[in-house]
Amino acid sequence: MPPLYPTQGTLTSVFHQQLPLSPPSQERVASKRTKYQARSDLYPAYSVVEDAKVKANTLGNEASKEFSKASSKAQAKAGHIELYTAKYYAACTFGGLMACGLTHTAVTPLDLVKCRRQVDSKMYKGNFEAWGKISRAEGFRGVYTGWSPTFFGYSAQGAFKYGGYEFFKKFYSDLAGEETAYKYKTSLYLAASASAEFIADIALCPFEAVKVRMQTTIPPFATGTMDGISKITGAEGVAGLYKGLYPLWGRQIPYTMMKFASFETVVEMIYNYLPGTKNDYGKGAQTAVSFTGGYIAGILCAIVSHPADVMVSKLNANRQKGEGFGAATSRIYGDIGFRGLWNGLPVRIVMIGTLTGLQWMIYDYFKIFMGLPTTGGAAPPPKQELGK
Repeated sequence: MPPLYPTQGTLTSVFHQQLPLSPPSQERVASKRTKYQARSDLYPAYSVVEDAKVKANTLGNEASKEFSKASSKAQAKAGHIELYTAKYYAACTFGGLMACGLTHTAVTPLDLVKCRRQVDSKMYKGNFEAWGKISRAEGFRGVYTGWSPTFFGYSAQGAFKYGGYEFFKKFYSDLAGEETAYKYKTSLYLAASASAEFIADIALCPFEAVKVRMQTTIPPFATGTMDGISKITGAEGVAGLYKGLYPLWGRQIPYTMMKFASFETVVEMIYNYLPGTKNDYGKGAQTAVSFTGGYIAGILCAIVSHPADVMVSKLNANRQKGEGFGAATSRIYGDIGFRGLWNGLPVRIVMIGTLTGLQWMIYDYFKIFMGLPTTGGAAPPPKQELGK
């Protein structure tokens, strides 16, 4: 006989949706997603991205704390550094040494291809083909041919360049007076950078001679810096190390004038565009501005100095013994023509743009590390003081 009353299962199935305290059903029918609902299958990806952001922020905060600790220790050990003192110029000199030595050494593979293409434009069709041929013929070390004279030479050059620039900028500013110095600040940047580079190139020239010869002879004529210096002085005397000095000045002085003057101008323009003043921004933002200004300045530098750079490579590789500077320059120009002076320009724009941006970033980050203000973007002097 069938039961007179409905069973518990029948009651549950019929009245489940209307009973607020009824036990949950074992089977749920999946509701169709509306166009306003997010896709549930994307939730795991969103979670991974958020997790990565949190970890990156945590890592950045920890790195910032460690930087602050190391900076405080370095400043405590060095003592308070007042602007425009011997200790200040020493700090700027060391910062320039690191900025130029490290960056130039890092881009040695680019420099190697650039120099070889300047000497023989038909040697390689492009960078990757060049690196492939060099690595197959000489191994991985061959791609970094000339790194040693590059490191020593550009470390010395960077020390005199940046330290000298800070010194001459202050020296010429004091000679001109505050009002005149601010009015003709671009001329001040040009004069200070030219003076510093004139001295810096004397330190660079012997190493540049070794570097270029190592990079433009196959196989390299020397195994390292000291070996190269010994071979050049043994065959040509000390003068052989400086036979590229005039074209080096011709390349580097315009390059450095453009590098410092355009950097100072671009950085000032960036801070004038941004809200607030330079001091309102943290060290990360200020070094980002330094990199941006440096990269733009580097592009301009590469274009201005490239013909002289080609001539330096040609003179160091092909100048005949006893041949005068003017005669050698005329002969080389007759061989390559005006178009030949621009061989390797695209490579050099990439190299110098990156190089200059990194140099300014490293230099200014070191100044922050030592408790010093970054370069460029200073506020103008108060108007009431201009007439004094």
